Amino acid sequence: MEYESVKADYDAPWKEALTLYFEPFLSFFFPDIHSQIDWSQPYQSLDKELLELGRDSDTGTQFPDKLFEVKLITGTILWILIHVEVQSQSVIDFPKRIYRYNYRAFDKYDKPVVSLAILGDDNPTWRPTEYAYILDGYELKLKFPIVKLLDYQTRWEELESEQNPFALMVMAHLKTQATKGKMDERKQWKWILIRSLLEGGYRREEVENLFRFIDRMMTLPKQLEQQLRTQLITYREERQMPFISPMEELIREEAMEQGLEQGLEQGLERGLEQGLEQGTLRNQRENILELLQVRFGEVPPSVVEAVNRLEEIPTLKQLLRQTISVGSIAEFEQLLNSRTNS
Repeated sequence: MEYESVKADYDAPWKEALTLYFEPFLSFFFPDIHSQIDWSQPYQSLDKELLELGRDSDTGTQFPDKLFEVKLITGTILWILIHVEVQSQSVIDFPKRIYRYNYRAFDKYDKPVVSLAILGDDNPTWRPTEYAYILDGYELKLKFPIVKLLDYQTRWEELESEQNPFALMVMAHLKTQATKGKMDERKQWKWILIRSLLEGGYRREEVENLFRFIDRMMTLPKQLEQQLRTQLITYREERQMPFISPMEELIREEAMEQGLEQGLEQGLERGLEQGLEQGTLRNQRENILELLQVRFGEVPPSVVEAVNRLEEIPTLKQLLRQTISVGSIAEFEQLLNSRTNS
């Protein structure tokens, strides 16, 4: 089934993540700068000053994303301007914009200013690193460090092993970008990233924040979002894990109401038990098929049909564990046939 594409939201999650996790941001993307800051001293987010820099601007709404004041280990006060560019094409005046805001901050507040840029676009060759103007012996040049998110496509295992919140942000960004117009695939990757978040050993507060970032960035059509939420609730209830969003509570209440309606006809207890059992069966089948698709690509219709015919939860759970280690679809089919024929 094809689903209508929905526009992804990159800006809001990135800005909120920068606000909450500035120190991990520098540690992950700009470790050399991070090592020169005295983190025993509090830093400040200069939202008012950033707003002032954007007043009367002729660059429209393209303001820097965040401005922070830090103290270096030398005792020097430093301002850090952070630009996150997530447009899908090259921006010709991007270096000029970085220079303009850097100079404005220095001129208005008389503070040393460092500008940093995160490039989240999908053009691998667009890598602006300086703004320069040269004429007959006169030279003006501003060089600024950048991070190109596309470069992390070849470092996926490194991202998966990292506990820094921005490793997950990069994975969510890249998979959102790669699944433009492929809503089914985006739903699969969104579930994989959410599950890795839940199993990654993060603190409760970080789980809540990172879940919100992933959820807002990897937008889905309403029907797929509902399926994902139901899958998430079943997963968490099976493991007796607390909910991480009000939306989960709402969907769970709706499911309980459906169970109550069945209970009027079949007996309350029996209706609820059957509802939970059917939800678990469906969830286990979906997990197996999604894992097969992620590992081996397209899953043959005969395999999909055979998995959907399985009706025993213990069998499905054992098959799911085996799906992780099988070497091919053919090997999985042998396991499946041995179970359906027994």
